[in-house]
Amino acid sequence: MGILRLVSRIMGRISTFRSYQFLLLLAAALAVVAFYYFGSERQNFSSTTKRIKHTQASHNTNRNDADLTVDTRVSQTAGSEEQGGEERDVGGESEGFGSKTGGHDTVDHQYHALMMFTKVDKSRSLQDKFRVAMLSMVKHGRFLEGEVLVLHFVSDQASQELGERMLQEFLLDAPFKFEVLFHDVAALTQKLFPIVEAMQKHFSAGSGAYYSDAIFFLSVAMHHIMPKSLTRIVQLDLDLKYRTNIRDLFQEFDQFPPGTVIGIAREMQPVYRHTFWQYRKENPQSRVGEPPPDGLPGFNSGVMLLDLAAMRASALYNQLLEPSNVAKLADQYRFRGHLGDQDFFTMIGMEHPELFYSLACGWNRQLCTWWRDHGYGDIFQLYYRCDGPIYIYHGNCNTPIPDN
Repeated sequence: MGILRLVSRIMGRISTFRSYQFLLLLAAALAVVAFYYFGSERQNFSSTTKRIKHTQASHNTNRNDADLTVDTRVSQTAGSEEQGGEERDVGGESEGFGSKTGGHDTVDHQYHALMMFTKVDKSRSLQDKFRVAMLSMVKHGRFLEGEVLVLHFVSDQASQELGERMLQEFLLDAPFKFEVLFHDVAALTQKLFPIVEAMQKHFSAGSGAYYSDAIFFLSVAMHHIMPKSLTRIVQLDLDLKYRTNIRDLFQEFDQFPPGTVIGIAREMQPVYRHTFWQYRKENPQSRVGEPPPDGLPGFNSGVMLLDLAAMRASALYNQLLEPSNVAKLADQYRFRGHLGDQDFFTMIGMEHPELFYSLACGWNRQLCTWWRDHGYGDIFQLYYRCDGPIYIYHGNCNTPIPDN
């Protein structure tokens, strides 16, 4: 019996020890699970925060806090809803992202540039041109403290999505503050069509006025479309390569004489010598379509400075937008074009050159030579020649742009 009691006591202690051991093991296991569960959560949060801060810090180095990690926001750019008293919304149909330019005691001075960015998602050629344009702009671009470049893109949804991805790469190392705004092409077309419908039949390819073509007349009526607080904007083609600081282009606004509304370079091919053929035949002494320096060769719309405030204030310019006056001038000059806003500006420039400031050819050095091989080889160089420094190459009609 004694032995049995001793064995029973020993077994009880062993059972109790095993219970304690089991409890200890269970507690240890729970502790490990808790450690990995909660610890991993803390680690993920910490890593994410550190990565964001590191990304922002690396992106902001030498960029005046220009940061593309900010989410796209409807009807405003990152940083603030309004800057410099300028509305950030065009009819509620704009979306933007860009640098963190808000939070300053002083208001940034804004430089506005606009590009058409439609159907880019379907064209590798346009994507390549956009890459050249933006990388060269960033390479040479320099702005002063307190200045910001606001980039406007008129786009469809698919192209906007592509453009946002491309711009994150292109603007990553921009040495200046910037903001990006995308404007819905459908919304702008709806606003433009009633204004430009009458002129489309005179300056569009094909016959009649096509609703979708209205966007090619955006520059003509931009002073009616953009908010009144926006007073100056530069419109640029995608097929450009910048060889100088784009800020210098904006300084050309200061050269406008009173009454001037638009800065634009001359056309560098005998396009309008050809287009005005009937008027030239009826008026053999006319300068219309003649080469520079004494002739009126017409304009090229690849680079345009639009003084929106002056366009709004000019009674003459706005009278020329009226359908009856458009038809009158088109009939007077026997004009039938296909190049949209460029044709309109060229036609009214023949009658009212005082509305235009002539940019030096180096600000829009067009490279296309199509007309040299289509009947005008003997006089082509009279139009194509461009003396002086080249600031912007324009690879129009898909012409390759020099590497240097």
